[in-house]
Amino acid sequence: MTTTRRAQPILTLCELGDTGIEGLESFSPFCLKAHRALRAAGLQYQRRTSARPDAFKSLNATGQVPVLLVGDEPVADSTRIVARISQLGRSLDAGPTGRERAEAWLWEELADTALNGFLVAARWADARNWPAVRDAYFAEMPALVRAIVPARLRANVVATLVARDVWRAGEDECWRRYEALLDQLEARAPERGWWVGDRLSVADLALFAQLRALRTPLTPWQSSRIDARPTLCAWLDRVDEATRAPAVAIAA
Repeated sequence: MTTTRRAQPILTLCELGDTGIEGLESFSPFCLKAHRALRAAGLQYQRRTSARPDAFKSLNATGQVPVLLVGDEPVADSTRIVARISQLGRSLDAGPTGRERAEAWLWEELADTALNGFLVAARWADARNWPAVRDAYFAEMPALVRAIVPARLRANVVATLVARDVWRAGEDECWRRYEALLDQLEARAPERGWWVGDRLSVADLALFAQLRALRTPLTPWQSSRIDARPTLCAWLDRVDEATRAPAVAIAA
């Protein structure tokens, strides 16, 4: 008796445009997580990009990216996207036990909330980084609009960071907590292999995406603090190597 292998549906990742930074497919860590998950799962996909995330509002009412089209079906939110990718390709679960799977998704939650708060603060609230971030995000905006809109957006984002308790106690306390979290991640990082279990999982992908997004020329001080943690950096490099090649993205 023979079985017929089901053909992979056409996968299209709707996201922001290229960054121009080697090894960083998107400024959005959530889009970056989707890219690396698709590659880790061994799936071919194409990209549909826009400078504005609300260009995909017909696919996601929140106007946020990424959105993964599975055939004609839109899947929004990076957590749901990774779960769907895991069903379509190689499993991204941490291991065979429920305990390992649960721990991997708990790490994903920490990455998407706690670590992401520090990334947003580094890009939008840290005055040392804002000029480079503004130029990277808004370079194509007309000059007159660029003189007004980015500053207003920044004020709104900083207010959100205060409401999230990321920036409420001020800059010094924010970065003290950031370094404390990096110390904890350095102590927990595996000396070999993967974050949870014996295979690359959603825990690796989610933590990698946020830390890789912090490890760029846009946020040099925050990047230097990651570079000061050798075990964490070695693990980041392993995840990067495992999910960068082969490059299967096809320009849409």
